[in-house]
Amino acid sequence: MAKGKQASWGGRFSAGPAALMLEFSESVSFDRRLAPFDIAGSKAHSAMLAHVGMITTSERDAIHGGLDAILAEIAAGRFKWDTQLEDVHMNIEQALTKRVPAAAKLHTARSRNDQVATDMRLFFKHACAVLREKILGAERALLAVAVGHPDVFIPGYTHLQRAQPVPLAHHLLAWLEMLDRDRARFADVAAHANWCPLGAGAIAGTTLPIDREFTAKALGFVDAKGRPQVTSNSMDTVADRDVFVEFASAAAIFGVHLSRIAEDLILWSSAEFKFVDMADAFSTGSSLMPQKKNPDACELLRGKSARLQGNLHTLLTLTKGLPLTYNRDLQEDKPPVFDSFDQAAICADVLAGMLPGLKFNAARCAAAVGDPALLATDLADYLVLQGVAFREAHHAVGAVVRLAETRGVELNRLSTADVQSVHPGFGADWADVFDLKRALSKRTGTGMPGPRQVARQLARWQKQLA
Repeated sequence: MAKGKQASWGGRFSAGPAALMLEFSESVSFDRRLAPFDIAGSKAHSAMLAHVGMITTSERDAIHGGLDAILAEIAAGRFKWDTQLEDVHMNIEQALTKRVPAAAKLHTARSRNDQVATDMRLFFKHACAVLREKILGAERALLAVAVGHPDVFIPGYTHLQRAQPVPLAHHLLAWLEMLDRDRARFADVAAHANWCPLGAGAIAGTTLPIDREFTAKALGFVDAKGRPQVTSNSMDTVADRDVFVEFASAAAIFGVHLSRIAEDLILWSSAEFKFVDMADAFSTGSSLMPQKKNPDACELLRGKSARLQGNLHTLLTLTKGLPLTYNRDLQEDKPPVFDSFDQAAICADVLAGMLPGLKFNAARCAAAVGDPALLATDLADYLVLQGVAFREAHHAVGAVVRLAETRGVELNRLSTADVQSVHPGFGADWADVFDLKRALSKRTGTGMPGPRQVARQLARWQKQLA
């Protein structure tokens, strides 16, 4: 370590670390983004020290002024980061100490262990708020597409085979349900992060007369009634990485939902489906084939899902075998978390930006949903209403389907005599089942794709997302 630079732990050692060790162990290259949170924590900590009489109010004010100046330099890109000082905490502390002699007292009753835990919990609260707002933007864009296509119907699929008809809006609202769970999940993570670690020290707190609740209130670690929330066990406080894992998990699940939405759109935009045309702004072409229009935004959303899952796996593997409490391995907990935040944020923005440009091919959708086989289950229900047991009805309709396939005709083109030869429960009105509007109008239960229920759900979402 260069002359004049002293590691925070250097008093115990007769020689500084090797240059290679400094390069290997530094974290300021990625944890510098914690600077605003680190400075907020230091201001709250120094305010608490003044509150309990361990520093004077003038020393507190000098520390705060110096920290504000450093934060302004960082925001303007003028602050000089030094990897020899290891991390964001020591870079800021040493810069502050050069300007404000009282800053030598700032680390009183504080360890980098509880300091970084505090920085990260502040980061998580911020990150969750940002992601929730971005996901809300995607939800609103999705709702607008659903509201704008009230008369478009498509086949719903199971096993990627046509199953039953649904309004396009009903399908889109299924995506909306997924995204809203993601938004709620990030709210849960923020709530779990909302406990102040400062005062836990390195592992066993401090003998000095600090006021942890004062610090918690100063940093906004409070419940709905404004009461301070502080962590309950000093060892768990510095060892705990549950919020890291929960954040990465919420991001990974969000990524899975994005991937499933993207996969639907990729299929729908293919020539085989041709249900939708993607906006040029979120598509690319081929360097060789001039006719190509590739849904690259969707494919990248699908790919980012794997990256988000990888970050979660990294954190689980990192923490699974560590003894209590702090171990240097935990320095590696930040890059996957920061990456999950960055990737989830841009993915939410891309989804919100891409959705308004979707152009649905109503005629192609109508042709696909016009397949009478999609209402085969309704035909079984018809027999049930005649008093036939469902298993018997299911078997009878299966035989009718096979008969239509053998004849090479659509299901509703068989004669009444044909279907009655299969089962006497079919009456002269059996073919009325194949009216799409009639079929959907009978789906009146909560959560079903009938027109009244879809309208009700759209109204609910419009109110909820307003």
